[in-house]
Amino acid sequence: MKNLSWKSVLVVLVLVIITSLALSACASSSSTKAAELGTLLKVKVGASPVPHAEILAYIRDNLAAAAGLEIEIVEFTDYVQPNLALNDGLLDANFFQHLPYLEDFNAERGTDLVSVANVHIEPLGIYSRTLKDLAAVPDGAVVLIPNDATNGGRALNLLAANGLITLKPEAGFKATLDDVLTNPKNLKITELEAAQLVRSLEDASLAVINGNYALEGGLTPAKDALALESSQDNPSSRSSVSCRADTPSTAMPKIRTATTQPLRITSTHRQLRSQSGRARPPAAYSA
Repeated sequence: MKNLSWKSVLVVLVLVIITSLALSACASSSSTKAAELGTLLKVKVGASPVPHAEILAYIRDNLAAAAGLEIEIVEFTDYVQPNLALNDGLLDANFFQHLPYLEDFNAERGTDLVSVANVHIEPLGIYSRTLKDLAAVPDGAVVLIPNDATNGGRALNLLAANGLITLKPEAGFKATLDDVLTNPKNLKITELEAAQLVRSLEDASLAVINGNYALEGGLTPAKDALALESSQDNPSSRSSVSCRADTPSTAMPKIRTATTQPLRITSTHRQLRSQSGRARPPAAYSA
């Protein structure tokens, strides 16, 4: 199937993000009053630079005003500070993480943040500077994976899905190094902060890298990854918009409907979903 252009994908993402931010009540309890007055509701959103901040920048420059929003984007280069800033009230929402990471963060930090809407598929990939095929991975190869619990588990599952290791059957996506059952090539699996993986790729045979950091590091997932994780039955592959848990409970059904309905009825999204779960926003995702 012919690859979709990044602009057509952005149409889908924009519908979801704008509706999420406008209806979630994350930003302010005065959203209704602002709408009545015809003023723009100011929303400060934290995001990782690529692709999340790029998507938000397109929305800010082209579509936000028509939706009644004035968006300020605050960029973060790690996965911790945007949630801390959101929890402390320095942000109205953030856009960088998947639901399992958010849930793990809440459990570890005692925060009460919620996902408003799943937005786009953003798979982990296995990358190498020296190898062209996973069949050529040598014995004793150094393999880098993210050091946070949820993405580390995803990375181990991706390695297992490609025959490099096996995991205990009960491990699931919460797998740790202790759950490695067999390691036939005696891979030296090393955990590293996700943001450091691209720059450390030169020092390893393989690295399992999050989609946003791969893009930021100049990699094209659809072209450069030796393997990409599947989105099927994988809640970690979807990036979501998150906010504090002070959204009125009566608004939640409307929020869910509003933020998912555009995806259900858009033919572009059906085409995107058919492409093996590969995310393609913005241009860097396309070969």
